[in-house]
Amino acid sequence: MIPDAVFNESVFQFFNPIRQYLDDPTVTDICINGPFLVFVERRGKLELTDARFEDREALVAALRNCAQFVNKELSDQRPILEGRLPDGSRIEAIVPPAAPDGPHVSIRKFSKTALTIESLVARDSLSAVAAEALNAFIVAKLNILVAGGTGTGKTSLLNALSALIPSDERVVVIEDSKEVQLQHIDCVQLEARPGDAKGRGAVTIRDLFRATLRLRPDRIVVGEIRGGEALEILQAMTSGHGGCLATLHATYPRDTVTRLETMAMMSDIDMPLAALRSQIASAVDLIVQVSRLRDGSRKVSHISEVIRFDAATGAYELQDLFVREYRSEGEGQGVESELVPTRAVPRCAEKLREHGVTLPAEMGVALRGGRR
Repeated sequence: MIPDAVFNESVFQFFNPIRQYLDDPTVTDICINGPFLVFVERRGKLELTDARFEDREALVAALRNCAQFVNKELSDQRPILEGRLPDGSRIEAIVPPAAPDGPHVSIRKFSKTALTIESLVARDSLSAVAAEALNAFIVAKLNILVAGGTGTGKTSLLNALSALIPSDERVVVIEDSKEVQLQHIDCVQLEARPGDAKGRGAVTIRDLFRATLRLRPDRIVVGEIRGGEALEILQAMTSGHGGCLATLHATYPRDTVTRLETMAMMSDIDMPLAALRSQIASAVDLIVQVSRLRDGSRKVSHISEVIRFDAATGAYELQDLFVREYRSEGEGQGVESELVPTRAVPRCAEKLREHGVTLPAEMGVALRGGRR
């Protein structure tokens, strides 16, 4: 049997044309459009490089080696690869015939050092007041969705928020491909896998989720909600498993709940729409919205509370607890902005009191009987 270290290095040898960018800490994404066009992202901006693979076959060989590393198949019958490199970088590849001009590859790198709430505050992705409030929300076991578009830093923020979970709680993480990097002692990480060519041996997110409920989790963290498993997650949130954390793709807080509704409807369980909407409003407490600004910086744009679903108007009722205010964009400078409290009174105040926590004084909200 080939030692793991040797096999890991062989994977990187196949990717030698882009090895310098895999090792470069300033590069966050590598995009490969066929063997001769390689782009990298630095500080939120894409730039064309001189890197190139020898030919299409060399690039396909690298991808097949990567597929072997994650025990998946890449072929004409299965032309899409979702996986990771030995250093934890996420890779998504599409090869011919699904990509006639390909292969097309996107590699998302992750920092070698865990991103913390303090570092997010230091780079103004999050304000100190909002960070203190999020700490209170997590200690109080509110169910939180981190939402945003592609490349906005959802997983990085999820990692940072998970560090606020008390150390004496048991956390189960469910993912399609391992990305979440929890710095937690009692942490169980589960990963889905596709079936073989005949569909055998598949383990879905929904399979893992059902098994998780019997692993005695205090918290459930879902790397990304993508489909029908949304219904199981909602049911867990409303059946005694508070403090769930998950990410999903959505542009604004209001889009987040409607997208969650759409994905829950992909489930094979037939539920009346009115009941589903009521469950979503009851299950989700907070939405933390992240965005990438014009200057490439990634910021938290909203922290919004889900209040209820109004059957009369057919709309979810949300209220912003924090919003990002934008100012002028200076010459050659980044976008000036600040995440500020709206001073709205959270409806989750009772949950905070139950767990003995209070909100920052700057939010203008007094919760009697709590502690910071």
